[in-house]
Amino acid sequence: MRGVQTLSMAKAITAGLRDAMRADEKVLLMGEDIGPLGGVFRVTEGLSAEFGEKRVLDTPLAESGIVGTAIGLAMRGYRPVCEIQFDGFIFPAFDQITTQLARQTLRHEGRVAMPIVIRVPYGGHIGSIEHHQESPEAYFAHTPGLRVVSPSNPHDAYWMIREAIESRDPVLFFEPKSRYWPKGPVDLDHAGLPLHASRVVRQGTDVTVVGHGAMVSTLLQAADVAAEEGTSIEVVDLRSLSPIDYGPLLESVHRTGRLVVAQEAYGNVSVGSEIAATVAERAFYSLEAPVLRVSGFDTPFPPASLETEYLPSPDRVLEAVDRALAY
Repeated sequence: MRGVQTLSMAKAITAGLRDAMRADEKVLLMGEDIGPLGGVFRVTEGLSAEFGEKRVLDTPLAESGIVGTAIGLAMRGYRPVCEIQFDGFIFPAFDQITTQLARQTLRHEGRVAMPIVIRVPYGGHIGSIEHHQESPEAYFAHTPGLRVVSPSNPHDAYWMIREAIESRDPVLFFEPKSRYWPKGPVDLDHAGLPLHASRVVRQGTDVTVVGHGAMVSTLLQAADVAAEEGTSIEVVDLRSLSPIDYGPLLESVHRTGRLVVAQEAYGNVSVGSEIAATVAERAFYSLEAPVLRVSGFDTPFPPASLETEYLPSPDRVLEAVDRALAY
């Protein structure tokens, strides 16, 4: 079925994987429990039955081995899509990703492509335990040679996974776990935006707020509350963390004169830090207040009972908006 469908983000990604596998027999999936079980979050549900165990590979619990094997497969012309079961489990593969996968194309002067996608369920709001709720995206956005993206809604999830699989370069595909289940429209015929484009998802006049992944939903909630109080907030969905498309964001800041950057990840040396520095450099004369940041605290992610205190809420975003407006 084509046209506009109503899907959850999880099922939109499933549809994107299915369509990519139908379009190219060199696309294969690798990961822990992704076969008959369909993955912890059931994102690969039904794909093993349709494509067989040679294209949907249940792997050992060895993230370094998964990525290392994918590098070899990519060198032989395949397009592996690796699933990291939870965000906190990506670190055993960190060496393979940052010192091998990210460098292969440059090392071979462009002659060797690395069309590998690494899917990473990430972020909080699901009440999970240690190592199952992390936001490690800045480690990889910091690494040259890697593309890093994160959808915030089902439509983007479908098209961004399709485009990521078609890329010649390695893509870290961060999927916000807390947004797996809410449903939304997915136009299966029209993408709307390229993989690395940011966009304004709500127009406003007083303050710009920007985020990615699950944080976009929080920002939209904050904008609704602010509107009731007479403040007009413009919301920008980053979508891509490396490279970052600054065009729509800078245009927004030129209009509003104020910026609040929000993220679930730690604030220190983060994607939010990079955005704040870049906007301060490139839109200095448009700013009427310092760029402010709202983030998770600079501590390890806490137990589930404390996550609501740790993660940025609409109230914390609005407090930063009020401070920006007070200048």
